Amino acid sequence: MTQLQSRPVTRREGLNRRGSLEPRDPRSPRRSTAVALLLACATLITLDQTAGALDPARRVVGEVFGPAESAVSTVTRPVTSIPGWFKTRSGMKDDLAKLQAENAQLQQQVRTSDYDRNRLAEYDGLTKAAEDLGYAVVPAHVVALGAAQSFQRTATIDAGSASGIKPDMTVVAAQGLVGRVLRVTSTTATVLLIVDSNSTVGGRASSSMKVGFVRGGQLGGDSLELQLADQSATPTAGDTVVTWGSAKAAPYVSGVPIGKVTSVYSSVRDSSKTAAVEPYVDFGALDLVGVVVPSGTKSDRAIIDADGRFKK
Repeated sequence: MTQLQSRPVTRREGLNRRGSLEPRDPRSPRRSTAVALLLACATLITLDQTAGALDPARRVVGEVFGPAESAVSTVTRPVTSIPGWFKTRSGMKDDLAKLQAENAQLQQQVRTSDYDRNRLAEYDGLTKAAEDLGYAVVPAHVVALGAAQSFQRTATIDAGSASGIKPDMTVVAAQGLVGRVLRVTSTTATVLLIVDSNSTVGGRASSSMKVGFVRGGQLGGDSLELQLADQSATPTAGDTVVTWGSAKAAPYVSGVPIGKVTSVYSSVRDSSKTAAVEPYVDFGALDLVGVVVPSGTKSDRAIIDADGRFKK
């Protein structure tokens, strides 16, 4: 039997022993590509750091792709900024509301600044008046004024018997004498103003120390008239007129400024001299007043004592 002589089989590239295609190693091309990229990157970095050889290429790329990037950014910006727009708009609305509230508050402060400043000045003035006169006073605010057409000039204040106020107490302001208490309730009091026609106050001319009587409503408006007890004496224009006081300091305590003599005229019926007196208090702008009370008076509010300090 003839023995077959075995011949060596030559392997072709890409074929296995059965003659079919042999799959190549997939890792070989990837490895070589990675190596090539690394070498290229190293080369580019070296060139860029040494001689700046890539600057022309960068400029070319920038000139080519720059306008395109700008155009794309312009087109997409409205879309990409929508969430931020809503957030910004909401924040702006909150900021606007806050600014409007602050503006309204500032406007209110501006509108009331004169009023607050005047009230503070009145408190300071009343405190100084109590200290100068040496009397304790209960501070109160005027809440109503009686009309001149009612033939009685009165004021209602927001303090009464609960504050230690009684009838026939002296009422003063920072500038001078206001009047006397007529009647009281637990929380209010009615004050007869010195410019009322039924008001008579014992007064003293400062220059001569002559005493007389100051009456209201005789000359019209808020003017007063002073007639000295000594009919031979003549008041002097510019004199300050003060209260000379009543028995037991009721209804008027002594030493309270009433007004200033503006003119002097003679009576037609006799030889007496009468002086026109301009009151120091502006009765058309009454607000803060003080009711003179004895030291140690119990009150539901702070009292300004004779030293000008508030005491409860």
